Amino acid sequence: MTGRRSVWTALLAAVLTVLGLQAVPSAARPGQDPPSAPPAAAAQVLAWTAGDDITRYTTAPTTAVAGPATIVFENSAATGNTTGMPHTLTFVTNDPEFNDDVQLNVLANPNDDAGGRHTAEVTLSPGRYLYHCTIPGHGQMQGILVVTEGSGEDTTAPETTARVSGVQNAEGEYVGSASVTVSATDDAGGSGVDRIQYAVDATGDWLPYTAPVVVDRVGSHTLRHRAFDKAGNASAEKTVAFTVAPPPSDDTTPPETSATVSGERNTDGTYVDMATVTVTASDTGSGVDRIQYAVGTAGDWTLYTAPVMLHRSGTHTVRYRAVDRAGNASAERSVTFTVVAAPPRDTTPPVTGVTVEGTRNSAGAYVGNARVTVSASDEGGSGVAAVEYSLDGGPYLAYTAPVIVDRAGTHTVAYRASDKAGNTAAARSVSFAVAAGGGVPAPDCPEWDERSTVIVGTVDSGVPNRVTDNRCRINELIEDEREWTSHALFLKHVRTVLDGLLRGGVVDEREHGAVLDAARASGIGRPGQTEGYRTIMDGSAESFARWEHVGGGSFTPNGDGSITSGTTRDGLGMLWFPQRKYGDFSLRLQWRDDAPGIGNANSGVFVRFPWVHGQAEEPRPEWAAIKYGHEVQVLDRPDGDLYKTGSAYGFDRVGLAGAGVTQKGTWNDYEIRVVGQHYSVFRNGVLINEFDNTGGQEFSPPRADDPGTDGRRFASGYLGLQVHGTTDVVSYRDIRIKDL
Repeated sequence: MTGRRSVWTALLAAVLTVLGLQAVPSAARPGQDPPSAPPAAAAQVLAWTAGDDITRYTTAPTTAVAGPATIVFENSAATGNTTGMPHTLTFVTNDPEFNDDVQLNVLANPNDDAGGRHTAEVTLSPGRYLYHCTIPGHGQMQGILVVTEGSGEDTTAPETTARVSGVQNAEGEYVGSASVTVSATDDAGGSGVDRIQYAVDATGDWLPYTAPVVVDRVGSHTLRHRAFDKAGNASAEKTVAFTVAPPPSDDTTPPETSATVSGERNTDGTYVDMATVTVTASDTGSGVDRIQYAVGTAGDWTLYTAPVMLHRSGTHTVRYRAVDRAGNASAERSVTFTVVAAPPRDTTPPVTGVTVEGTRNSAGAYVGNARVTVSASDEGGSGVAAVEYSLDGGPYLAYTAPVIVDRAGTHTVAYRASDKAGNTAAARSVSFAVAAGGGVPAPDCPEWDERSTVIVGTVDSGVPNRVTDNRCRINELIEDEREWTSHALFLKHVRTVLDGLLRGGVVDEREHGAVLDAARASGIGRPGQTEGYRTIMDGSAESFARWEHVGGGSFTPNGDGSITSGTTRDGLGMLWFPQRKYGDFSLRLQWRDDAPGIGNANSGVFVRFPWVHGQAEEPRPEWAAIKYGHEVQVLDRPDGDLYKTGSAYGFDRVGLAGAGVTQKGTWNDYEIRVVGQHYSVFRNGVLINEFDNTGGQEFSPPRADDPGTDGRRFASGYLGLQVHGTTDVVSYRDIRIKDL
């Protein structure tokens, strides 16, 4: 671990030197002499400690007193870090809502020369400081440190007042709408007003107050308001009550209402576990003012703001009605339905088995071909839904009949099964050898393509991708990944291949025509065509289904050909392409920084990592990519992590000074070209990083098949896209790859 420790130590020293801070070791590690006494520190000590969690610290202070302070940041085995990964502590200085007078960016590694414990002397001012912290590049959390005056502390809360304005009728009601203006002062406390909040009615959420609040829903209302000063004191909640009356109108027609019930249903029409009632209303006159609903025949009327979900088993009636802005109320209507409990869930995956049959020679190899039969049964009760197999690391295909393997050489067939409850059995495999005529060498095929049908470019001909007489598959002879100088030349090549296959009886006349039509439709060789690249993600449901998500977070298709990270679920995870491994390749895609404001846009492209399931990292399979592959970074925030766009994370750093900041909200072309152990990264056609993987990063615990320490990584592997969470919003589209 010496090489790795020196890298992190040098990086920490560079960061602290730039910021004018001094990291002071504060504890000796086992086997070392105690460190020399540190310089005199402030009486106030604020300590952050980190463990294995990548979304929060083990401990972190929330309050402090203005004046000198000693910041203690420890990320070590003593504080619970067992992974050996580094953490950072960064004070944000570019948010106008928070103090900006403390510049602090400390990197702590349990294996650095300080044993992961560092200190820094700072001077704090009254107000609030925003900080963030995490493992660099792999998730982030934020916290706030509130600092009050060291003497004469402000303990008095602000005062708030509210004023209602608008056109009133003779009864004092506000006609059409009422406008509520809220103000606050902090004369007694002295630290000053920090923020004002308001909430409409008893069930309304607290919201930031930035402008007068307009309430136009007819009826009686209460607006609640409060304020906070910069010392953290909160005022008592106050209220102001008023009534909004409908504006004058000749509308005498009540709204039209309807309701739908949705959910998983049994054959008898009952809803399993839950039913959702969605109510809608329309009014062509003055417009709908409010919708109300009530559960049961005696339930109270409640304002309808979102679909109503009912989980309790039994028969339910939901009543509903609507009122327009002229005060006309619709007649009460209702829907009745029944909810039943779901049967016990099947959590047992299917049991799989395999047999290999054929004539074997004295060495145990199957002569001519081997017949592989896969079986599956489901003891959980839901029944087997699908059986799949993969030949020699190729994509998983639907198993419908015994698989005939007739290429000479050593083969591995992996197989798995899923039941109707969604349980998938762990993949198993069987290996064997096939000999032809005393041992025929492996076929010299122009390409590798084990897909089930002949697909030219992106056009599926529907013709089975059979093994031909020379033991190459049809699509391997088409060479659609090669760069053709003209479309006519490509078609001539395809016709020559197909004519030979027709004469040999591999395809018939109809199949000959179908593959040739697919070649014409592919456009390969035409000007502007991306010759040689195969699209593996175009945003469609079919394309998205070929990828698999592991870990936290999420990716969501947008319907326009793009996918976006962190839209429905928080956490760190990865969307990866399990269909095949790639060795030397050119990967092209487009990405866009969609994080709001300065945002936390952070993602990356993983390459050359092993099969993620069944590794020591389970149940966190995304860590197989983090530890054993390479992450090409997508991150252009000027603060936070030091590895910016184009960096090979943990191996070769690119800063903003070298590559520049990518404009937010715009699509950027990305090409990652890998040949041997040489990596090149292009953004918008410009080479922004190039490195040879000669200094390998070592992880703990090491893998027996990861050469790591001698500078090499895997020569081939899978591809994936990283998601950090719901604040790290990055979109991708048009993902293509070409074997080199």
